[in-house]
Amino acid sequence: MRTRAAHRGAVGSSCQTDAMVLPDVVLTAALAIFLFLALCAALVLVIVSLRKPADIPLIVAGVLVVLCLLAVTVSPVNVPLLLGLGIALLGTALAVLGGNPITRRILDVASHGRVEEGDNGGILLRAPSVPGAVAGEGSGAVREVMRGGTTIGYLERVAVVLGIIAGFPEAIAVVVALKGIGRFSELASAEARERFIIGTLASLVWACVVGALVRLAIW
Repeated sequence: MRTRAAHRGAVGSSCQTDAMVLPDVVLTAALAIFLFLALCAALVLVIVSLRKPADIPLIVAGVLVVLCLLAVTVSPVNVPLLLGLGIALLGTALAVLGGNPITRRILDVASHGRVEEGDNGGILLRAPSVPGAVAGEGSGAVREVMRGGTTIGYLERVAVVLGIIAGFPEAIAVVVALKGIGRFSELASAEARERFIIGTLASLVWACVVGALVRLAIW
């Protein structure tokens, strides 16, 4: 009798364990599918906006990223390793590429469209006019400052998002320090300082949010 009772108890415990594991599997699968589809959609939206940033696609992409972040924050399970690798790749691409149109749109809103972008990723500024010059003569020449901003933005987001995913958030401080030193001599004008601060913050915030999302999902 005791043997039968013990056997029944073991079977009951096994059934209860299986019943508890099944919801976790379903939740993990649902979370992984949601993250994959949402990140894919956000990546498509930012790629569409690379040439000319548009408000609606970028807002929708931002909402999707926020929803994904909330989902992984409140979820008690983590995505399996193989699925996590795919989500990490999608998240890295989204952080790196998406930061470009989002940063450009934020800069355009902040400057009210008064600052013209140059051909080399910088902004066009007119040098001060020569004192005493006749109107139309001796006016300051147009020069491009903050050159290479697009390329630097891509590189800084790669470093930040990979650092966060790998558990090395100190990469943010390293990136900011290197960028500040490299741009110090170009920050004399108010337009350059404004672009540097707003652009850097927008780019880093986007990369940090996406990096945190991936980090919470896979670790």
